[in-house]
Amino acid sequence: MKDVILGIDIGGTNTKFGFLDRDGISLTQGEISTAEGETVHDFLRLFYQEVQAKFKKIEDEARLIGVGVGAPNGNFYTGTIENAPNLKWHGSVPLVELLQSYFKLPVFLTNDANAAAIGEMIYGGAKNMKNFVVVTLGTGLGSGIVVNGELVYGADGNAGELGHTLVNVKGSGRVCGCGRRGCLETYVSATGIKRTVYKFLADYTDYSELRGVSFNDLTAEMITQAAKRGDKIAIDCFEYTGKVLGMKLADTVAHLSPEAIFLFGGLVRAEELLFDPVRYHLEKNLLSIFKGKVKILPSGLGLNNTAVMGAAALAWKEMER
Repeated sequence: MKDVILGIDIGGTNTKFGFLDRDGISLTQGEISTAEGETVHDFLRLFYQEVQAKFKKIEDEARLIGVGVGAPNGNFYTGTIENAPNLKWHGSVPLVELLQSYFKLPVFLTNDANAAAIGEMIYGGAKNMKNFVVVTLGTGLGSGIVVNGELVYGADGNAGELGHTLVNVKGSGRVCGCGRRGCLETYVSATGIKRTVYKFLADYTDYSELRGVSFNDLTAEMITQAAKRGDKIAIDCFEYTGKVLGMKLADTVAHLSPEAIFLFGGLVRAEELLFDPVRYHLEKNLLSIFKGKVKILPSGLGLNNTAVMGAAALAWKEMER
């Protein structure tokens, strides 16, 4: 019988999970809307039912030995989710304690981007790297930082909030879910690029297939596909998004001097429409001693279950210490 870890990725829109062995191979996986239920207790009850239904398919060949979770504002030290702006569960949520009451197994929690960084280090493109950054481009923007082969948690477990560094410091920036204005994730994320599309549609008269789509119906995937079909507004939005991200990553390089920065999430499906402007504006804004040294790469884990693999890798890593 094979030992497996339940990897859980709690996103602002959906929560994905999978049962993974030590080599990162998923035996089965599933998904549930993070908006299910009125409270975190309602959500976890429904989530547990979904997990149990999936596990029944493999229970004859697998033994569940632990749980790893990546979540917005997940704190490795305290086992809590702290005031996550993209989740409807407010305040401090004792997620590890709650999950342990269901699974009766070791549970490990960290920021969703930190989990992705651990997955990248163990299973992905950063296997032989000691200094790198992973940037997650989902509903919000997160980042996981690895220095000298170790994930950086900081003094209180909250290090790596690149999404809440400021782009617009004049007080007129976009309102963020955290309560401030001008945060990077309001410009660079699936939600951020939607806001950019609507600003560009208002500011320019160019034809765009996106003009007839309501804000609530618009998705990052629709913007990506429109750009790939040559829609000028969509292309310009990716150029703008890449410019902002490249500029801010130049600051990150000045702080950390990483070997590489990995990007993953829905926006990465735009491929060079995003990567080209990011690379250009990174180089343009780098201090001269860093120019030509830092690679911008897509995640080596693919696009489908990267965060789930990272969450499982977290648990494997901690259980093997």
